[in-house]
Order: sequence, then C-alpha cells, then structure tokens
Amino acid sequence: MKEKIREKLSLLPDLPGCYLMKNDRGDILYVGKAKSLRNRVRSYFTGSHDGKTQRLVSQIEDFEYIVTESATEALILEANLIKRHRPRYNVLMKDDKSYPYIRLTKETHPRLEVTRNIKKDGSRYFGPYPNAQAAQETKKLLDKLYPLRKCRTLPKRVCLYYHLGQCLAPCEFDVDPTQYEEMTRNIVRFLNGGYKDVQRDLEQKMQKAAEELNFERAKELRDLIRHIEAVMVKQNITLNDDSDRDVFGYAADKGTMCVQVFFVRRGKLMERDVAIFPHYGKEEEDFLSYITQFYHEKPALPKEINLPEAVDAQLLDDWLTGVHVHIPRRGMKRRLVQMANENARIALEERFKLIERDKGRTVEAAHKLGEAMGIGYPKRIEAFDNSNIQGTDPVSAMVVFTDGAPDKKEYRKYKIRSVQGADDYETMREVVRRRYTRVLKEDHPLPDLVVVDGGRGQMSAARDVLENELGLFIPVAGLVKDERHKTARLLAGDPPVEVDLPRGSREFYLLQRIQEEVHRFAITFHRQTRGKSMIRSVLDEIPGVGKKRKQLLYKHFGSLERMREASVEEYRKAGIGDKLAREIQSHLRKKEKTGEREEKR
Repeated sequence: MKEKIREKLSLLPDLPGCYLMKNDRGDILYVGKAKSLRNRVRSYFTGSHDGKTQRLVSQIEDFEYIVTESATEALILEANLIKRHRPRYNVLMKDDKSYPYIRLTKETHPRLEVTRNIKKDGSRYFGPYPNAQAAQETKKLLDKLYPLRKCRTLPKRVCLYYHLGQCLAPCEFDVDPTQYEEMTRNIVRFLNGGYKDVQRDLEQKMQKAAEELNFERAKELRDLIRHIEAVMVKQNITLNDDSDRDVFGYAADKGTMCVQVFFVRRGKLMERDVAIFPHYGKEEEDFLSYITQFYHEKPALPKEINLPEAVDAQLLDDWLTGVHVHIPRRGMKRRLVQMANENARIALEERFKLIERDKGRTVEAAHKLGEAMGIGYPKRIEAFDNSNIQGTDPVSAMVVFTDGAPDKKEYRKYKIRSVQGADDYETMREVVRRRYTRVLKEDHPLPDLVVVDGGRGQMSAARDVLENELGLFIPVAGLVKDERHKTARLLAGDPPVEVDLPRGSREFYLLQRIQEEVHRFAITFHRQTRGKSMIRSVLDEIPGVGKKRKQLLYKHFGSLERMREASVEEYRKAGIGDKLAREIQSHLRKKEKTGEREEKR
C-alpha cells in the first residue's frame, strides 16, 4: 500500500459521506457512499477482492471524501457526483436513460403529448411507460376518445384533426370551458385505471347506434373498444389494489449485475425494464446506486417501491418523499420481487452463455484457419494495412486478434517516414521493420501469424524484412480483395499459394472480420492525419507569419482576397509592420498570378 494512502486511511472519520477514488492523473475512477467512511474506504485496501475490484484498486493513487450529515444525504450526493463526473467504474444509467410520460398540459386549451422531460409547470404527468411505443399508442387512443387540440400554437384555420373529429378547433370556434373540464376529468380517470368505465360507456353507445341502424358508427365504437383492450390489457398478473408500484430484483455474478424493474400500474403488471452492466463495489451498494440514479431528479414517482431483501430500504424511503419503499415478506408482492430476482438471474446466465458460445466459435474459427494453413493454432494474429491518397499523408495500421477476437488495446498506428509517393511495398517494409524491431527490443510477444492486406508483393516485402533483416520466421499470409473490395482469397506459403477455404465457413468469416477491421482502423487514422494536414494556409509559406499572426489577419480582413487588395495602412491597423505587410501582399499577388486557388479555412 502506498504511504500517502496509508496516512490518509488513518485519518478517515467514522461518519457518513461520499468518497472519490482517483488515478495518477487525478481522474475520478469511482464514487461511493458509506455510513462509515472509515470502515468502507479501508475495506478497499484490506482483504481479498475479485478480479474487477482488484483492477480498480490497482489504479487508485489517491482519494478524497465528503462528510455528510446523514446516510440519506450521502445517497443523494453520490447520485449527483456520478452524474457530474461519469466515473468509468461506477454503475451508470446509459445515456441518462429516461422514460416517456403522457403530459396533460395546464393551458386555456389543453393538449396531450408524450415527453421524457418533466417540468414543474402545473401539467399532469402519467407514467412512466416502459417504452415510447406504449406511450404513443395510449395517446393515440385518447386522441380518438377526447378531441383536445394537437397544435403547439393555434393556427389561423381549422386543420385535418377537426375534420377527423379529434379536435374542437379552438383556433376558429369558441369552446365552452366546461367541455375541457369534462374531457380532462375523463382523461385523468382513464389514465388512473378507469378505462373499464370508458369501455362500458362505449359499449352502451355502440348498442344504441346499432339499434338506430347506424352501423358505421357502431363499427367505429366497436373498433375503439377493441383498441382499448389491446392497449390497456396486456397481462394476466393482477394485484388486488389499484396502486402504481415499481418492483425491483437483481442478480450479480462474475463482476456483472443485472437489474430488472417491473412496472405495475393500477394493480396490473404492464411491462419491465432490464439493465446489465459491470459492477465493482458490493452488490447491495451498487444495486442501491442504480436505483438512486433511476429516480434521480424524477418528480413523477410511483406510490410504492418493492425491493428484495438485504437492501437498505429505509435509506431510499427517507429520500423519496411521498413514496412507500419496503421489502415485502409475503403475498403477491413478495412473489413479484422473487420473479424479478429470478428473471435477473436467468438474463445474467443467458448473457454468460452467449459470451461463452461466441468465444467458443471464434476460437474454433482460429483453430480451423491454422489447420487449413498448416501452421498450428494462431493464438495471436497481427494484421497490417496501408492507406494514402495518391501518395499523400501515407499511414499504416496494425490490429491484433487474440483467440479469434479483436484485442483493441494492442492496436497500433504508424505515420510513414521514409517512403515518398504511393509505394505500397516499401510502406509495408517500413512498418513491418518498425513494428518487429520494437517487439524484439522490448521483448513483447511475437504473433503466430502476420496478415497483410494485399497479394504476393506485400507478402514478399513483409517476409523479406522478417526473415532477412530480423531473423524472424513467422508465417505470413495475404488477403486479396475482389472487384467489390471484399475479401476474396487467402494466400499463404513460400511461394504463395491460395488456401482453399469454404466461403461460408467461420474461418473465412474470421478473415473477413480481420480485413475489414484493419482497413477501418487504417482509413480512420488516415482521415485524421489528412484532416490535420489540410488545415493549412498560403500564409504559412511566408516567413514571419505564425499561428497568432495568421489568426489576427483572418480576424481583421476576413479573407485572402481582402488581404491582397488591402493597403499598407490597413495592415498597420491590424498591427502588422510595413515590411511584413509588403511581403504578404507580394506573396498573395504572386499566388494569384500563378493561378493557385485559395484554400478554405
């Protein structure tokens, strides 16, 4: 343990608060909360940990802490710090995930809309809905039942919604406020679970329309009733009460956590949400941290939250005012929590099985590739590709595949130094020489197979450097593309011959992935390099005009054309001396005569 950390650990207070773990650059790696800062922070540096937590601890060079008055304050502060700093080892809500709500605005002419942003503007919010489609379907149904306005700003004439019977057209006609009151009252009743009353009303109207032989109207009402059934009644699990509640369950294994949330609205299980993410702290703490972020700055909350055992429900209950947070011990609520836990466990197992299956397939593909080439198992494959446009800004890139999977931390980029023009063979010689000279010098692992993007010429260049200059006898293969720039053939051996690989095989697919990945990496690097080199100006060719003066000239004159036409006196106003002003004018006018085009800034 580092002496600095040892000294700070001895000074930790036995008080609630938040702690921030930092690396050697001062970046925040992890934010946590604790009822006792002394006990919690010390636990990171004592005892044994799993692999992921050990990786976190190995990077900690310093820490700081903030004392709070209570554990509840620590919970809220932790959520704020995570949202602000986005530490890489914390449980993070992806993309600040928010759920859709239906909003009934408080305006003279109210309207319905689906939103993810909740504001304290007097509007009524209903939800959350598990996805935007569910919210939109419910809103469309309400639009057919209650003709509120649809436009954000009132138009000058009636729109199509009026003719469809879905708007009262307040833009052209006076609307009795009592109509709005009745409609908003019915909408609130509907969204609060009273849609069965609406169904019964529609059924009575349908019967009446049929009795009056108005079959077209009866059919419209029948379709509305069916729409209500399709949108609002989608599950069989029902609780006896009509409360809105969120039911949480979780499972954790191998440094990964799965959290499942069941949305129960008006006593019915409407939908669920699933999140799977890596975690580095204690299971219960990271689970609680996820829930805190889930409800952070979300004023529209359910009446009740059900949690599994071993979670500090009281801490959440103290924070979320107006919400009953508890751990059910029996009955349907307990069974729902157990169901959420079981679903989380199954989802986690499924994730691990899929990972193992994918890993098995990639390893198998690498084995078969080695067998086809007669070189044994190529555990580590290094692939090269060159990129340039008519010889300008030449670069090369290398990607590494380990056990058939990309190993991105091992990727390397090269700016070509010794080659002038578009010479792919000499470019390959340079980059192979630089790569494996360094590998030998720094005793890095050698690859089992070197793959070059190209045919016999590129293979010969790479093999010549490896064998004749460096004394390395590593198998070299070449990937040849077809007219559509897709992987077509694999060349191997000395002299190179085509290796017979079935086009639909996993080993052929592995080669395609390698070629596409190294090409993508090289092209991306070349674009970055070319982009930087293109940000140049003819002013750069003039001695005495540096970056600051160039910025000053563009700021004062705006363009090269105005710089050409400006007088020496105008240059003085820009802070440029007479001698340099004449040199700039002369250079720009000379360029104009030779027909050189002005570049865009």
